[in-house]
Amino acid sequence: MEYQNPQPGQGSHSAAAPVPVPVPGLGRTVISETAVAKVAGIAARAVPGVHSLGSGSRALGAIRDAVGSSTDHAAGVHAEVGETQVAVDISLVASYGTPLHALANQVRAAVYRAVEELVGLQVIEVNVEVTDVFVPPPVKPTTPGTADREALL
Repeated sequence: MEYQNPQPGQGSHSAAAPVPVPVPGLGRTVISETAVAKVAGIAARAVPGVHSLGSGSRALGAIRDAVGSSTDHAAGVHAEVGETQVAVDISLVASYGTPLHALANQVRAAVYRAVEELVGLQVIEVNVEVTDVFVPPPVKPTTPGTADREALL
């Protein structure tokens, strides 16, 4: 994405955020697809009911946790950036019990808001794919005396 940087100090003095005015000759700004994908990924993860982004491969997640790699904020997110517009595709794993259509709509709204406010590009679409549902493992019931027997072993 390329556009001209606005002249510092120019713009409206109203309560609304100033709109950047392209000024020729002052340079250009390029916003990469990776940057947009990270902004979108962080916004999507903040929505309650999103367990994780990406395909939900438990084997890959276990390997990633064992290696201790840091969170990839753009995992499960693909952005296509044009001159003034962006399209975002998100794949996610939902937490069990979360209504999936409502979750997709909340993720879509959060991504629209974050990308338009933080990146400054018009979002033309946000496609959400729910690839899996995370079901937490059952909680083992503890019976009285179990801890005592395990301590003796």
